[in-house]
Amino acid sequence: MAPSVPPSARRSRLDALASRVETTGDRPTLAVESPYDARTLGSVPACAPDDVESAFARAREAKAEWADRPLGDRIAVFDRFHDRLLDEKADVLDLAQAETGKSRLDAHEELVDVADTARYYANHAAEYLASRRRSGAVLLLTRTVEHRHPVGVVGVISPWNYPITLAVSDAIPALLAGNAAVLKPDEATPFTALRLAELLVESGLPADLLPVVTGRGPELGETVVAESDHVCFTGSTEVGRTVAENAGRHLTGCSLELGGKNPLLVLADADVDAAARGAARGCFANAGQLCISAERVYVDSSVREAFLDAFVREARRLSLGASYDYDADIGSLASEAQLEKVQSHVEDAREKGATVLTGGRRRPDVGPYAYEPTVLTGVTPEMTLSGEETFGPVAAVYEASGIADAVERANEGPYGLTASVWSADTARAEQAAARIEAGSVSINDAYAAAWASLDAPMGGTGDSGLGRRHGEEGMVRFTEAQTVATQRGGPIVRPEGVPRRLWAGLMEANARVLKWLTSLTRR
Repeated sequence: MAPSVPPSARRSRLDALASRVETTGDRPTLAVESPYDARTLGSVPACAPDDVESAFARAREAKAEWADRPLGDRIAVFDRFHDRLLDEKADVLDLAQAETGKSRLDAHEELVDVADTARYYANHAAEYLASRRRSGAVLLLTRTVEHRHPVGVVGVISPWNYPITLAVSDAIPALLAGNAAVLKPDEATPFTALRLAELLVESGLPADLLPVVTGRGPELGETVVAESDHVCFTGSTEVGRTVAENAGRHLTGCSLELGGKNPLLVLADADVDAAARGAARGCFANAGQLCISAERVYVDSSVREAFLDAFVREARRLSLGASYDYDADIGSLASEAQLEKVQSHVEDAREKGATVLTGGRRRPDVGPYAYEPTVLTGVTPEMTLSGEETFGPVAAVYEASGIADAVERANEGPYGLTASVWSADTARAEQAAARIEAGSVSINDAYAAAWASLDAPMGGTGDSGLGRRHGEEGMVRFTEAQTVATQRGGPIVRPEGVPRRLWAGLMEANARVLKWLTSLTRR
């Protein structure tokens, strides 16, 4: 039976959060449902394109003063936000669970991720945004400096599956870099986003620097892209293509983290029990509603049976529940649409000959959209879940005949977001990882090792997206590079009276000297 709604998710509290959304006129409202019991939590304004334009106008005005603030002042806001977020974790976790139905541990993983992101960029902003000396055109006579300026106002379109992490993880480096941002959260999870924006304001962020617009993506997305100076989108590949097309029309930079059909490889020398525990985490975290979760498991034939036994055992150990405490390992799917998709994928596979080793059932005793962790074998290419992203607690296990076969099959399909390799020989695993066509690979871990390495870029190849979050790249994408070159001793033109042939020779000599000097640094 679903738990009662905690005070932070009660109607009066949600109404107060909804009142933070500014509209240019009277708007209808959108109901927000809780997957725990399919009841309405509250409602938010269904914003119109005019409201998006107004939000960008307010953000653009606020950005001018914000960008002029000393970087240390901007950093202090995010130092305070780090602490405020952890201090107010109960409220944020309650809201994320109420809106998504996820387990508390999965929600807590998000919250810590955002705190870590705030800390990381607060610590590195001065380094990443600093002006840098670059080699000049003429040795000793050209002083060249690269500056970084904020791009303007960043549009963030975030999904429902990770409403804490994906609402503000892109906004944090964008804001620190001197930009403003406009956040358009998924219509299923607006209250978590509004609470995070509230915490940022309480930490000292100007209120108009991060307006939140609520409403349906198809009605607001095009305006968000049109108004943005850079747009961040996390979601499906299909919608990502539309975002990229619209961004291209406006010559707007974009960062897209899209779908994945991520592989997990278990090599012949892997610790089977550890790999099974890791695979259970990698496949079933957040009820499988995670773009970097594993849906395809390739196991060396020599350990296939041992791995299957251990993997099924680990899947059955996972507790499925709906509670605002830490009792459940796995929560609910987020909606009826998600449940229907997962059911259709599994039933299609069953009807075409796949074997369900465990799971494969909805659990209405837990919640209206709850579904058991599911392990299948015998999945073949004509089955829907063979190539399409299921985005649920479903994993297909395949047999592989050695490393080359496992890597080749891991590279099948259009996606390239993330992967996982399990082996006792980490050097061998690293060699295999380098051959996998994915933006990140974790070795002897499901996904957290790569994701939580905030100093390294994170993103996809192929149909899994464009651009990277995390690391230096995750901040400088929100800046425009400017080169300022100061020439001493006169401009780079042939001086009056110097023969053209002599001038050409001097330019050639400069090129040779520069080549010689740079070659010294390569030794």
